[in-house]
Amino acid sequence: MTKSWIWRYKTQTDFFIKEMESLLYLLKEYHYDLPKDLIAAKPASKRDQSRLLVLDRAQKKTFHHKMSDIPDFLSAGDALVINNTKVIPGRLVGKKETGGKVEALIVDYPTAVGKKSENGSITFKCMVKASKKLAQGSAVFFENGLRATVKDHDDGIYSLVFSGVDDVEKSIEQTGRTPLPPYIVRRKDPSDDFDDKAAYQTIYASEKGAIAAPTAGLHFSEEIFARLESRGVEVVPITLHVGHGTFLPVRVDDIRHHKMHSEVYNISESAARSINRVKRNGGRVVAVGTTCARTLEHSRDARGRIVPGSGECDLFIYPGYSFKAVDALITNFHLPESTLLMLVSAFADREMIFSAYQTAMDAKYRFYSYGDAMYIK
Repeated sequence: MTKSWIWRYKTQTDFFIKEMESLLYLLKEYHYDLPKDLIAAKPASKRDQSRLLVLDRAQKKTFHHKMSDIPDFLSAGDALVINNTKVIPGRLVGKKETGGKVEALIVDYPTAVGKKSENGSITFKCMVKASKKLAQGSAVFFENGLRATVKDHDDGIYSLVFSGVDDVEKSIEQTGRTPLPPYIVRRKDPSDDFDDKAAYQTIYASEKGAIAAPTAGLHFSEEIFARLESRGVEVVPITLHVGHGTFLPVRVDDIRHHKMHSEVYNISESAARSINRVKRNGGRVVAVGTTCARTLEHSRDARGRIVPGSGECDLFIYPGYSFKAVDALITNFHLPESTLLMLVSAFADREMIFSAYQTAMDAKYRFYSYGDAMYIK
């Protein structure tokens, strides 16, 4: 074998590998067709009775279970990390002075509430839907005396000054609606009194600020937590307030050029200490949802230890990323071409994920926020 032949072989092989790797960065490589009847409009009648597709990365095999089986996959010494953010009823429907309908979605709740003015007014950044652009200084009127004045507008986001009531936060809590994802569509049936405010919320939600639920956590019940405790699994809460970036599509052909919107997070000293102890002792860190996975990976240092603190997370995880903090992941089935699908494709391998998704579709699993779950180990 001559040196020139070896050189040509190596060059061609390197070129082929680079070509294959470049495919991982094309947006179209994260598309799949999902039958509409597999989009869940409501959750399972009982949270822990959702179906659970288990993907074993080592065996490259999938197994069918129920969510109630999840404690069987964790052991004493493991840590289950949950996101305790609470979805705010941040979708507000009001009217302009001319009578035209306006819908506003608050996108910076935790930051804005922390900057409440002395007179009680709060300036929220909002995504707004209206027939015409809202003029600066114009007013929008909501229920129970709540009103907002348009302060400014930048890149599709309005700054609205909310006032008119004694307690703006309380008024929003009373009059606001749950900001469900746009793909959840139901027939208008007067007899349907389904309570999304309760269903679209984890049972451990405590820190107000999200505009979308960390949906992997919707499957957990008190019974599951009792079994985890009996097995010696430590449950560790952290916070990431899911923001409006979760609704925004990737609009670039090369996903490496996509810019994630930042989201407010907090990891307490005790949470970081617990997670680091588990890692040090050889236990696994199991993240409940992509929100936990991103927050943990964002907060680790060069040696993989979790650093406590608060801040903003804008980490975009896609194939090629090397996970250091997270060992296993519980997640839902995600939209085509979404950053969430790219994250799980980085965690398990894109082809393995797409094969698992096809298995789920063939078995009629329910997809998206109110759908079934997946455990990647």
